[in-house]
Amino acid sequence: MEFDFDAAMTRLSGTVLPTPLEHNVKLSKKYGCDVYLKREDKQIVRSYKLRGAYNLMSQLPPELLASGVACASAGNHAQGVAFSCSKLKVPGVIFMPEITPKQKVRQTKAFGGTYVTIILAGDTFDDCLAEAELYAKKYDMVMVPPFDNPMIIEGQGTVGVEIYRDLPEVEAVIAPIGGGGLIAGVGSFLKSKNQAVKVIGAEPMGAASMRAAYTAGQPIALETMDKFVDGAAVRKVGVLPFEICRYVVDEVISIPEGQVCNTILQLYDDDAIVVEPAGALSVSALEQCQGLLRGKKVVCIVSGGNNDIDRMQEIKERALLYMGLKHYFMVRFPQRPGALKYFVTNVLGPTDDITRFEFIKKTERESGPALVGVELANREDYSSLLIRMQESQFEIMEINKDDLLFEYFV
Repeated sequence: MEFDFDAAMTRLSGTVLPTPLEHNVKLSKKYGCDVYLKREDKQIVRSYKLRGAYNLMSQLPPELLASGVACASAGNHAQGVAFSCSKLKVPGVIFMPEITPKQKVRQTKAFGGTYVTIILAGDTFDDCLAEAELYAKKYDMVMVPPFDNPMIIEGQGTVGVEIYRDLPEVEAVIAPIGGGGLIAGVGSFLKSKNQAVKVIGAEPMGAASMRAAYTAGQPIALETMDKFVDGAAVRKVGVLPFEICRYVVDEVISIPEGQVCNTILQLYDDDAIVVEPAGALSVSALEQCQGLLRGKKVVCIVSGGNNDIDRMQEIKERALLYMGLKHYFMVRFPQRPGALKYFVTNVLGPTDDITRFEFIKKTERESGPALVGVELANREDYSSLLIRMQESQFEIMEINKDDLLFEYFV
């Protein structure tokens, strides 16, 4: 497919900010390559999604815009459409999943002002999309899709134009994958300039819809999906992005959600960069493909920074679990004096910390086992902790590795 990225850059000029490309010394040293961060989290709406939305809407004829537009989004596309509605003075109805972080809902309202109406519908993006499409058809409105449209892909591809302008010697680009629009656009532009540039996609392991499409030879809907990386948790990638990605994407990597959380914390601690889960996917991918990238000039697209502060506790918890520093156990303490004291002083190590202690009530007079959360200073302390637990002869069951029990109790 032919795209006119120069024309898209002209349309977006004055509306979309050219975002910085920043060399990151710590990541470069850690992974043995020159790592640059494309800071789309510094965009007006704190994500790249404005590029595609405005590129499409600014080309629609007035008679279509008069009826208004509709869209479905987990948040970032919604903000891009909302900003575009306000800029173009077009009425819009924006559907967002009910689980969308409150921060993204507030931001969407702020960007759209009086021009947009927000409707919360469904538990996932796909449920939300179905509602939006029905609404748009009923009221004869134009749907602004988040990724499966050539003008959307062309607009997202301007991220690649800016990367190449600022770093023409770029050798690899890592982009997050949700529906596939961003990487299809960026990959198309970069490959048109230099076929040798490696284009690598990073998608959440719990929503690996592009990997599933590659395996099946066509986009297919995932039966189950982890919705945590909400900006990239798409059950089925777009038909057009998939067809493009088959030719312009060299590799697709699935990233564990816990690793994404660890990256979020590291970027904040090391560089004071606030990213949302989808925005951390590209940096997370460096761990898995560092051998392929050693010595190269690598750009990681930080796609968005719309993170809700209310999620930080969950993010920290998932990161600790992924790093092997947080463990949960069911412990049945013997009915004798000093049993709990013995557990604390003889079973736990000197740097182990109890972060949760809760008796599971059995009857009004009798307590069942206790749920005990333990945080380690070093993951290497885990094996010695298990040995001391066995030697204690307490009844102890680890529940981290039992998904059903973990979900029920933790």
